Amino acid sequence: MPTAPALGVALRGIGRSFPRTGDVDRVVLRDVDLTVGAGEIIALLGASGSGKSTLLRLIAGLDAADAGLVALGGEPVAPVDQRCAVAFQEPRLLPWRTLERNVRLGLPRGTAREAGRARVAELLRLVQLQDAAGLRPRQVSGGMAQRASLARALARGPGILLLDEPFGALDALTRLTMHDLLLEIHAAEPATIVLVTHDVDEALALADRVVLLGDEPGREGATIRAVLPIAAPRPRDRSDARLARLRGELLERLGVDSHRSPDYVTAAIRRRGATIAPDPAAEPTRPHTF
Repeated sequence: MPTAPALGVALRGIGRSFPRTGDVDRVVLRDVDLTVGAGEIIALLGASGSGKSTLLRLIAGLDAADAGLVALGGEPVAPVDQRCAVAFQEPRLLPWRTLERNVRLGLPRGTAREAGRARVAELLRLVQLQDAAGLRPRQVSGGMAQRASLARALARGPGILLLDEPFGALDALTRLTMHDLLLEIHAAEPATIVLVTHDVDEALALADRVVLLGDEPGREGATIRAVLPIAAPRPRDRSDARLARLRGELLERLGVDSHRSPDYVTAAIRRRGATIAPDPAAEPTRPHTF
């Protein structure tokens, strides 16, 4: 079965509010403008309550914006848009079905039996579950169940894959393995991916760009505070100094002290109890002090 081509996502002036006690609605999102290229991996990062999952639901057509336009591949999003597939933090597998039959649930309606069987087998190989196809969810680990959930989401051959903290319930080592697997899946079936995460390192490992959502002082509702491109090729060296600098910047933008040390020149100068002299062009007669 051919997979759908990757689709771009366009968000224009998106706003979303929800009713609350009293006459005034609670604004969750406002003035969100973002363009996601076809095949791009975007990470939505922000504090709890910043509207990340709400934005994901709007892209999927599971919710409707109060203001603005959501377009997929140049066409307005449809209710429960079939061009998208969603994977959640919990695998949400049917416990009485085998992994193979759970993955089969994701196939588009009307899929021929033989084509569907071949597609499911292909996906189980892709997520390295071909030897566990006949097992039920209670018989496998959390990481294996999450791989089955990803395979089910991919079964329809989506143009856009939406991931809502898909690795948040996994232990740290399994999460790192799942990062590598997701990149392998993306290389094999390069759908556009929008990933919601609270994990700065996860965003830096996977995304082409990190979109930071948050409130602005004096205004209710989250909007895009920053978009940080990550130029390093994937798979990325987790010890790369460039990623460490971006990590510190993201943490500070999120209001978390990154405890970053100054660069080695500044640190050496401070250890010697010296100061850096002013610009010699401004004071040509004053010598440098180190």
